[in-house]
Amino acid sequence: MGSVGESCPELYGGEVGKAPPPAAAQLDAGAQFVLKSRGPKWGKYYVGPIQFMVCYGAVVGCTLLGGQCMKAIYLLSKPDGNMKLYEFIIIFGGLMLILAEIPSFHSLRHINLISLLLCLTYSACATAASIYIGNSSKGPRKDYSLSSNNQTRIFGIFNALAIIATTFGNGIIPEIQATVAAPVTGKMFKGLCICYTVVTATFFSVSISGYWAFGNKAEGLILTNFVSHGKALVSESFILITNAITILQLSAVAVVYLQPTNEALERTFADVKSGQFSARNLVPRLISRSLSVVVATTIAAMLPFFGDINAMIGAFGFLPLDFVLPFVFYNLTFKPSKRGLIFWLNTTIAVVFSVLGAIAAVAAVRQISLDAKTYRLFANV
Repeated sequence: MGSVGESCPELYGGEVGKAPPPAAAQLDAGAQFVLKSRGPKWGKYYVGPIQFMVCYGAVVGCTLLGGQCMKAIYLLSKPDGNMKLYEFIIIFGGLMLILAEIPSFHSLRHINLISLLLCLTYSACATAASIYIGNSSKGPRKDYSLSSNNQTRIFGIFNALAIIATTFGNGIIPEIQATVAAPVTGKMFKGLCICYTVVTATFFSVSISGYWAFGNKAEGLILTNFVSHGKALVSESFILITNAITILQLSAVAVVYLQPTNEALERTFADVKSGQFSARNLVPRLISRSLSVVVATTIAAMLPFFGDINAMIGAFGFLPLDFVLPFVFYNLTFKPSKRGLIFWLNTTIAVVFSVLGAIAAVAAVRQISLDAKTYRLFANV
């Protein structure tokens, strides 16, 4: 219910965000909307920082998951191995150091296609394995009971809503839209439909089959459940291939979400009068991109709690960015009649998700503080 409840406003928000101004048909709709509704005050001090946090948080989360997948492959070949999780996170960060040097967002179009195919393949593998384990005697005893503590149960609901917001959210729709050739409206709608069809199919298939097979023991990375007490519950080669696919897909996603950070840094340090590959621009680009990857890798190694990171990004980033601001900006920019349905629909969605976002933010911080008492920095989880 939470997934459906958040995906519908998000899809509608995408449609709202691409609505062209009635008197500015000669300019790209995405650029117009950004320029008119995210002016200097909004863009510089509120929207910009949220977008930066969302995109950079996604890089941190991908780096953490990549390290976990590498560790899973390592334990398959060496169950008693003593390498720690943070070591694998550093290895994945090394891979990201290389991929981060890809010049621009446009250069990633082929990687995006590969990422989509890998995402579908991962979801199919994870779902098939969960169904197989759930139907076999190898699987753990299923426990679907809820916490008896009312406070924990309530905060857990809002924490889950924040995680779902991260799943369905998209922090760079205006940037994508600004690169689309006119006419924008039809193309963006088709893109959004494909996007949410893929997201919904992959999210529901993995989450439902994973929870059915493992109950409350289901981990944030469901592949972790395929090995229990050092024993593989499915073919080891299947686990190896699935983890390898996941690593490739995570590297592609991380590179995409690293681009806004790269653009922001290079806008500050680059010299537009020099060539893109001149020494004047190449050296600062190499340093800034490497530094951003190193910082993200360090954060991922220090705080290896994927669910908590997802919840925090959702509460502080995706909920306001995708479920509140598009509707507020639409009303401020296009000024629909206060007697009309659109104005009050936008206002209602903005108010409801503002309240949800505030509570989810408290729940996310609470969960991180609880986990911080259980685990230490650079924990080997």
